[in-house]
Amino acid sequence: MSSAPANPAAAKLIEMLKHAFESDASDVHLISGHVPMMRVHQVMVPMDMPVLTPELVRSMVEYMASKEAFAKFEQIKDSDFSFAAPGLARYRVNAHMQRGSAGIAMRAIKTKVPPLAALNLPEVIARLTYLPRGLVLVTGDTGSGKSTTLAAMIQAMNERYRKHIITLEDPVEYAFTSNRCLIEQRELGADMPSFASGLKHALRQDPDIVLVGEMRDLETTALAISAAETGHLVLSTLHTVNASQTVERIIDMYPAGQQNQIRSMLANTLQAVISQTLFSRIDKPGMVPAVEVLLCTPAVRNLIRENRSFEIPNVIETNRALGMCSLDTAIAELYFNGMISREDAIAQAAFPDKLERMLVA
Repeated sequence: MSSAPANPAAAKLIEMLKHAFESDASDVHLISGHVPMMRVHQVMVPMDMPVLTPELVRSMVEYMASKEAFAKFEQIKDSDFSFAAPGLARYRVNAHMQRGSAGIAMRAIKTKVPPLAALNLPEVIARLTYLPRGLVLVTGDTGSGKSTTLAAMIQAMNERYRKHIITLEDPVEYAFTSNRCLIEQRELGADMPSFASGLKHALRQDPDIVLVGEMRDLETTALAISAAETGHLVLSTLHTVNASQTVERIIDMYPAGQQNQIRSMLANTLQAVISQTLFSRIDKPGMVPAVEVLLCTPAVRNLIRENRSFEIPNVIETNRALGMCSLDTAIAELYFNGMISREDAIAQAAFPDKLERMLVA
C-alpha cells in the first residue's frame, strides 16, 4: 500500500479523512449516492463535499484493502480490515455492498494509547491491572469505548511489569510498543484464522496476559475461561449492557447439560465485569462513559454457582464501598457533576423511572 495518495480516489479519501480528523469524528461513512458523512460525538454530520459515485467508493475500497481483503470483498460482499492514513489516524474499516454499490464504514483508532487516568473511569479499574490471573470482561454496545479501556489497561501493565502479553484482535487497533513487557499483536485474518485458533495457540506461546478482542462463540469463550483457570490473566469483551446479562450470556452459550459445570468454572475465574455506556458531554466537547462495575466477591461467586445472577444488581448496590457501581448510579453521578443532560441520563438508564426520581432528589 502506498504511503501517499497515488490516484484521485486516494487523494479524495485522504481529504475526507483529514476533515473528519479535524472535526474529532469517531466514524466516517462513505456510501454511494450520498455525501460523505461522519459521526461527531454520537451525531451523524454531513461533510460539505459532493455526492459519492459508486466508482469512486469502489476505488477507495481497492486503495485501502490488501489484495486478500479486496478479494474477500468481491467474493462475499463484505470485508473487514485496517487502514492507516498517513499523519492522521488508523481506521477499522468495513467495506460492504448496499443496493448494488460499495459502501464503507470507518472507525477511527487513536494512535496513542490514552492513560487510564484520562478516561474518566472509576479508580477501581486501575486496581484490576494488578490482578495476577482470572477473567476480566469489558462490555457495552458497539462504540462504547471497550477497546480504548482495554488498551489503557494493557498499557498500564506494559509500563509496570516484565511480562509477555499477547493480543488477538479484529483488526489490530492501538499499536503497542513493548516497554517493560514483551507485546505481540495478532490480527484476525492476517495472523490467525479465528479467535479460537489464535487463543488455542497463544496458550503454547508462554503468555502471562492474553487479550481476546471478543468472545464471539462457544469455542473462544471456553478457551478464554480455561486460560484464566490455568493461571493467565485474560481480558476480553462482550456486547452486553450489564453485569448480570454478561453472566447469563456466557452460560447460555453452552448446551443445557454443561451449564452447571460452566457456572462453577466461571464463578472460579471471573474477576470483574466493566459495562460501559458513552454519553455526549454538555459541559465541553467530547464523550464521557458511565461505567457499571461488578467485582467478583465470594457472594457474587455463590450467585453465579447457584444460578441466581438476577440478584447481582442488588449485590452491586450494597457493595459500593468495595468499588462496585451500578449503571444508573454512574449515570446519576455524571448528571449531578454537570457532564450530561437529564434527557440523555434517563434515556440510557437501566431503570428510567427510578433514575428520574434519583435526579429529583
